[in-house]
Amino acid sequence: MHEFYPLIIVGAIISVFATGFILAYAFMKDKKEAIGFDRNMKDSEIIRRLLKYAKPYTKHFILVLVLMIFSIAHEIISPLILGNLINTVGGDAGFELSYLFSAIAIYAAILVTSLICTYAQSLILQRVGQRIVSSIREDLFDHIQSLSHDQLNKIPVGTLVTRVTNDTNAISITFTNIMVNLVKNCFIIIGVLTAMLMLNYMLTLMILCFVPFVVLFTFTFRKFSRRAHRKVKDGTTDINIFLSENLSGMKIIQIFNREERKQAAFEAKNQTLCRAKFGQVFVFGIFRPMVYMLYISSVLCLFYLGARGYINQVEFLGQIIDAGIIVSFYSFISKFFNPIQNLAEQFNRLQATFASSEKIYKIFDIVPEVVDEPDAIELDRIEGNIEFRNVWFYYVENEWVLKDVSFKVNAGDTVAFVGSTGSGKTTILSLICRNYDIQKGEILIDGINIRKIKISSLRRHFGQMLQDVFLFSGTVKSNITLGLDDVSDDEVMAACRYVNADKFIERLPDGLDEVVRERGNNFSAGQRQLISFARTIIHKPSVMILDEATANIDTETEVLIQDSLEKMMNIGTMLMVAHRLSTIQHADNIIVLSHGKIIEQGSHAELLRNKGNYYKLYTLQYNKQLLDKQR
Repeated sequence: MHEFYPLIIVGAIISVFATGFILAYAFMKDKKEAIGFDRNMKDSEIIRRLLKYAKPYTKHFILVLVLMIFSIAHEIISPLILGNLINTVGGDAGFELSYLFSAIAIYAAILVTSLICTYAQSLILQRVGQRIVSSIREDLFDHIQSLSHDQLNKIPVGTLVTRVTNDTNAISITFTNIMVNLVKNCFIIIGVLTAMLMLNYMLTLMILCFVPFVVLFTFTFRKFSRRAHRKVKDGTTDINIFLSENLSGMKIIQIFNREERKQAAFEAKNQTLCRAKFGQVFVFGIFRPMVYMLYISSVLCLFYLGARGYINQVEFLGQIIDAGIIVSFYSFISKFFNPIQNLAEQFNRLQATFASSEKIYKIFDIVPEVVDEPDAIELDRIEGNIEFRNVWFYYVENEWVLKDVSFKVNAGDTVAFVGSTGSGKTTILSLICRNYDIQKGEILIDGINIRKIKISSLRRHFGQMLQDVFLFSGTVKSNITLGLDDVSDDEVMAACRYVNADKFIERLPDGLDEVVRERGNNFSAGQRQLISFARTIIHKPSVMILDEATANIDTETEVLIQDSLEKMMNIGTMLMVAHRLSTIQHADNIIVLSHGKIIEQGSHAELLRNKGNYYKLYTLQYNKQLLDKQR
């Protein structure tokens, strides 16, 4: 019995480590809420949803599977060839050189076949993996576009950028590397185990004694690894959000001399991510050495058993062990535990993928609030008759922005909305285009409830010109056409002339092809507004919406914009919001709002005669203009 003491000692040492892992797992399981561990989506659910994108490429994966079987043949057969060669060289029957050449030729053929198959499967997987990730990105971007304004306002832009870029990249690694290697390593383990059982089942059983500990370590590692990866992903998202916001607002930071404060805030977030990364490395740094310890322990046990009989026909539990078996098993043990160690690394990456996938599917699982009704119709054209019937609306529950609002707009009329900040002017314009859905009442376009009209069809007939004009990176022409097909330069310039934008565009070095930098920061506010007017005209809307289009514009540009507005009033129905009452004097109807209710409406002259709230606002602005001129 004493001859097995070394084996018992090795088992005892491993058991001590195993006990430590069990206690760590038990502590984590009891305290998971305290340490921030949250499992929101099961791995099986994530895999099921990812496989939906892989399904169209089933044939490709089957081909990869076949190639994989050939590629792992070297891992399984080479130890058998080597062991057999050792026994032949050292045997009493003699040795022929031709046998050595034959063995080398077979070994080389298997190796070359394995390399070719490995290259082919990598090529196929890279192409398929990139197509899958492109599909996920496209679906995710399409889903983000379907979200309402309210939903988009609740999600930081940095978060969405991270989901579409960083997190989809993690999924790309899954299809191009992780999944195939997981399967490959599983095949190697099964193949090596089968070969060992056929060679010497008692030694194989001795090695299998270490497998329960591998399973235990892997299961424990899985829990800690998932939490560590989630923290890394959260830290990365926080930094992306911070950078997206603060780089856009860098001018404000510099103006108010807040560089040091923002630097400190960035350092805090950076250190949080750094600690999360260290935690991730620490978890992985414990697991892999544990598996390596099991590998070394199995090798020591093998050598101990072989050395007891000087590796010469020694018996172990009734089976003979010779030099060839020892050499083959030494190679097999390496090939048995190496895949397990690789599984640890791949499992580590797989947890990163699951963490990324979970965040992506949180975006996918956001149900769009503003959607087409099942019986929604297409509108080829609209006249421009608009009616609000007892409309109630809030952004925050029970904090009503509009309260029982009713009014009519006749086709071709120009209607202006006036009131203090927060009275509901801009909200009315947003509701007409179904950027938000109302809680009570009806909004009708040409007598049809807008909920019964397809959103794309409804918005196609509206042209919105906002105070804060957004220009995309590109050219002046691309910002006016926004991807419209078959629009010539002459048509674009005709639209520009109509809104008085041609004057400054013709002075640009490249005209319509002038480069527009991010957010159009190489153009003045007035120029951006004129480009937005041209953008609206080129899309030929039936109803035009202007929200503070003349705010923050210099006097010279305001004259151009005012002239443009007078021209556009003749195109169709126009709805306007303006603080400068001088710009809406020619409106057919002026609606005055206060605290979400209509308190006055009528023409400019009628409202002045009534001497109500509008009269007070107009008098106040008129007196202010007189004072400004006197100064």
